[in-house]
Amino acid sequence: MKRLLTITMLLVTAVMCGAQMVDPVKFTAELKTDGTAEAEIVFSGKIDEGWHVYSTNIKGGPIEATFNVNKKDGIELVGKLTPHGKEIAVFDKLFNMQVRYFSNSVKFVQKIRFTKLDYSIDAYLEYGACNDETCMPPTQVELKKAGKAPAVASAKNAPEEKKEDVKAASKPAGAADTANVAAQPAAADTAAAASQTAAQLSESEAKALWQPVIKELSAYDEPLDTSLFYIFLAGLAGGFLALFTPCVWPIIPMTVSFFLKRNKDRGKAIREATTYGVSIVVIYVVLGLAVTLLFGASALNAMSTNAVFNIFFCLLLVVFAASFFGAFEITLPSSWSNKIDRKSESASGLLSIFLMAFTLALVSFSCTGPIIGLLLVAVSTQGNIIAPTIGMLGFAIALAIPFTLFAMFPSLLKSAPKSGGWMNVIKVVLGFIELAFALKFLSVADLAYGWHILDRETFIALWIAIFGLLGLYLLGMFNFPHDDERRRTNVPQFFLALLSLAFTAYMVPGLWGAPLKAISAFTPPMNTQDFNLYKNEVHPRFKDYDAGMAAARLEGKPVIIDFTGFGCVNCREMEAAVWTDANVADMLNNKYVLISLYVDDKIPLKEPLTVTENGTERTLRTVGDKWSYLQRMKFGANTQPFYVLLDNQGRPLAGSRSYDKDISDYLKFLQTGLERYGERQAE
Repeated sequence: MKRLLTITMLLVTAVMCGAQMVDPVKFTAELKTDGTAEAEIVFSGKIDEGWHVYSTNIKGGPIEATFNVNKKDGIELVGKLTPHGKEIAVFDKLFNMQVRYFSNSVKFVQKIRFTKLDYSIDAYLEYGACNDETCMPPTQVELKKAGKAPAVASAKNAPEEKKEDVKAASKPAGAADTANVAAQPAAADTAAAASQTAAQLSESEAKALWQPVIKELSAYDEPLDTSLFYIFLAGLAGGFLALFTPCVWPIIPMTVSFFLKRNKDRGKAIREATTYGVSIVVIYVVLGLAVTLLFGASALNAMSTNAVFNIFFCLLLVVFAASFFGAFEITLPSSWSNKIDRKSESASGLLSIFLMAFTLALVSFSCTGPIIGLLLVAVSTQGNIIAPTIGMLGFAIALAIPFTLFAMFPSLLKSAPKSGGWMNVIKVVLGFIELAFALKFLSVADLAYGWHILDRETFIALWIAIFGLLGLYLLGMFNFPHDDERRRTNVPQFFLALLSLAFTAYMVPGLWGAPLKAISAFTPPMNTQDFNLYKNEVHPRFKDYDAGMAAARLEGKPVIIDFTGFGCVNCREMEAAVWTDANVADMLNNKYVLISLYVDDKIPLKEPLTVTENGTERTLRTVGDKWSYLQRMKFGANTQPFYVLLDNQGRPLAGSRSYDKDISDYLKFLQTGLERYGERQAE
């Protein structure tokens, strides 16, 4: 129902992504010397389009780039890690702070000084990478070097090296890597209950819990991306709405009659009318391609969170709404349509038909322009590079169908409704809808800059006013400049008014904190609500995998694992928008054992662990390293947020989920897990 409403109101649902392994950043590490006592350790990174790597010195925010030393001999550090490249600074709406990052490429340089002839160093760069939908866990780039120094600093300039007590990371002998990792408790979890329940697991049981289930999980997952299909339907809905505007509907009978009179051969007239319809499709699809080429993939991806773009889109939709209300007409220069019309008369064949279609596009722009603008704004901010083209394809097909259909069956024109004041009512209704969605884009900018002028209750209050006024307008309580003063409410308008006023009443409890699931994807996060009577927060019971699984066995419950991060923006959005729903919260708190594993937890393990991954030895130094390794090794994923349902034996119950704020789908996801868990218990 929510998606159908979204299509009708010309919005696009969020992209539904399946879990996958990604490797968006490729780093190389080298030690550069110039024959002196000083040298540079250089980490050079190539970043995939749409991704970015955070800079250094970002305290209290996302994962910053840091230089870390395991062992060094004959070397001392000079200064701090320095970033090089085109650094981008933006205000992050959830961290409420300025963050800095790099796109496309970056270099991190650490200067060193040789203090002995023979030197060795074992160090690594740790960095964080994100795109607009997901983040990678803290990732490390190792550098191990040893040799003869090209020159040695004088004793005067070489202070005595500090002694470090670093435990060497060695691979445990006897058992498999997974068993050793599973048996090692995380230092982050200090709860006595967690320690006690973890002790209930034998070594063989702990090992079984860490066994990979990638194939089993992929059997449940449905990675098909249906977002483009809904974008097409949104375009189709926009095209059908444009048909019933005063600029388009009256042109249909005139155009069809022209084709039928132009040729006595009805078959040829139908072919030409069909060509006319195809020309309309081509024109609007080219417009969609132009938007794509104008902005490019990276710009379209940035629009979804860029404050400047969102403010511009908000103002643009307000202008479109004012035009539909009758404040002014948005028209293209009449000389354009006159020139095209003259050329269509002088041309012949397919060119003349194409030019006639182009004339229609220009003449009808005052009505179709705002609808096309809303459609392009909505789909462009989804970050999908081909979305504008798909949206315009749907719009054009809907617009072209009547011309072809009426040309094939001219008798249908007699039964078609005549143009009149009802068309202006459609324009006004569209104006209210555009005004409502303008607030959505303003909300994004408000969150980005931290203005707090459009918090959740303010946003809902404005929507209540907008849709309440829409209902009153449809009931004939007031008119706009282009309305007939004697306008009366007909039956279709009455039912539309009923829906609008009912929707208004539905939103009222949201002023006091009600979740309003139907519009939760549009409203600001719940944490912006100043006055909230609705208290239904969700907190994880465990932050240790083994302890949580042991507790689930003792209680006979299934498990939901939440791979998250302290610096994960989309994780916070999911918690604010989805976990606050009463039904979701009830399931997470009472039906499941919720385990949240933070992949950027910096608390060190009691001892570093060495594991073999893809044939390469890797050292796990922190609690976050351990959980990140678990996610990759057991589930074949490395992005957050990542949710997976397991029975208390460690086997998946359903496909995984990532960033998707559709509450109804999340509830289905949880319910499916409960049903399958019950079936397994009954076996």
